[in-house]
Amino acid sequence: MPHTADVRIEAWAPDREGCVAEAVAALVESFTDPAGASPNAEREFHAPPAADDDLLVGVLDEVIFRMETADELPLTTEVTDDGAGGLLVRWRTTGTAEVELTGAVPKAVSLHELRFSGDGTGWSCTVTLDV
Repeated sequence: MPHTADVRIEAWAPDREGCVAEAVAALVESFTDPAGASPNAEREFHAPPAADDDLLVGVLDEVIFRMETADELPLTTEVTDDGAGGLLVRWRTTGTAEVELTGAVPKAVSLHELRFSGDGTGWSCTVTLDV
């Protein structure tokens, strides 16, 4: 990224929910090596009905918030449509001390050049993280 305090992630999947789950994995892997870490808790998050971009940002913001406040990171992510325009997210998490840091820790999700869309072949997103 042109700005030294930014990291850009990309994700794609056959459906919207899968793309959100892949974006969570890309976020975590942008600054950690989760290999070898074992999940020690299960967490759930409900993203209320919103535009697709806002849902993606809401889920990624929640990952950063939980990392900062509860010292936990998702190792696996399952995302389902809640049937009302929102998302239900289930994480299997581990403590931040259980993963190796390999890069700058994200502080926020930027809305600058955010892209999240689907077409006949699947969904993809591009997100900038402020580090």
